[in-house]
Amino acid sequence: MLGARILLVEDDAVLSDLVERNLQVRQHDVHIAAQAESALYALRTTPFDLIILDINLPDQTGWEVLRTAQREGWLHPQQIDGDTKALPVVVLSAVRVSPHRLAEFHPLAYLPKPFPMEALLRLATEAAQRRNADSQYSKQDAVGFENPRPNEEELHA
Repeated sequence: MLGARILLVEDDAVLSDLVERNLQVRQHDVHIAAQAESALYALRTTPFDLIILDINLPDQTGWEVLRTAQREGWLHPQQIDGDTKALPVVVLSAVRVSPHRLAEFHPLAYLPKPFPMEALLRLATEAAQRRNADSQYSKQDAVGFENPRPNEEELHA
């Protein structure tokens, strides 16, 4: 199974390194952004299967990152549990997140710091499974649209 392509937006270098190593050991491709501007640049230039987003960043809040990404169309819809939803975002925060914010952005999950690493790893695995399932469907769809070669009997009918 291919790992998920993950954008990790976290300004705490120690936590970022810990999360990155745990994800990479499980074959996930991790891109790190320590600030909102670098996160937005990454979203513009690279497709991701999951965003892990800290809310308290040095240059903007994670909410502002999400608002900009939504407004400019960088959070591309994906199939999640049979429904089309925006790119899955896991919100991390050391401060309590209001229900209003969660209702506004509908993240896949909210993990207050300190969070159990296993919960984050499970969400990354689910993103990889969605990615792999999507690639399987794409291959099947491509096969369905090919013109099969007629067999010998069909040629002479």
